[in-house]
Amino acid sequence: MPKVKKIVKKITRKPVAKTKPVRSVPLKSPKSPKLPKSSLSPVSPKLVSITMPVHGIDGKSSGTIAIPAELFAAKVNNALVAQAVRVYLANQREGGASTKTRGQVEGSTRKIYRQKGTGRARHGGVRAPIFVGGGITFGPHPRDYHLDLPQKMKRAALASALTSAKLEGKLMVIDGLGALKKTKAMAAAMQANGIKGSSLFVVGSDALLTTRCARNIAGLDILAAQNLHAYVVLSHQKIVFMKEAIAVLKARFRSEKSV
Repeated sequence: MPKVKKIVKKITRKPVAKTKPVRSVPLKSPKSPKLPKSSLSPVSPKLVSITMPVHGIDGKSSGTIAIPAELFAAKVNNALVAQAVRVYLANQREGGASTKTRGQVEGSTRKIYRQKGTGRARHGGVRAPIFVGGGITFGPHPRDYHLDLPQKMKRAALASALTSAKLEGKLMVIDGLGALKKTKAMAAAMQANGIKGSSLFVVGSDALLTTRCARNIAGLDILAAQNLHAYVVLSHQKIVFMKEAIAVLKARFRSEKSV
């Protein structure tokens, strides 16, 4: 028996071979392949300007024009555009809807019939909400729906809307519209350039005569370049710029940026 114990002790006392700790090597993620750039991808906003074709009143091409890349080749932010549209629509609400409660309706305060003995439900005044001509329960009251949006966010939303419209081919610049003096001539110019349906006509400054020529054309809305915003760009199928309106829009954008 003692010999067996000694053998067991010798076996248990054998030194365990020391193993070197394994160092964990960080795995490198595989590089994603470079995808070819789409022809519709917006130009970097670092560029000062980009070019856009200009059409004449006869529908033929008449050269190109430089447009600010900060507005027409910006990074599209759909969430910001949706926020700008929501703010614009909220600010169009008057909030003047109003109803009267039972305390505001004119009428007698006399109890309409006795409490007991009629077989009907007990009632007090005739101005209760369950009677015709009575007050309204939980009806609307005048309130202010106005929302504020910072100027930088408005400008970024407009740039996103204009860039999206340009990528979708909805923008057009026409030269020579300022010289037209009749609605018939204006309609012929729009027809020659294939403009139909819901369209927005963006005019420059001092374009009163041009506005009068175009205001009676069906489906054509008119807006000054200094009043352009994201919602009106998105709500039309075609955006037509006078050649003079580009300079007004560029001057407005630069002045807002410098503030």
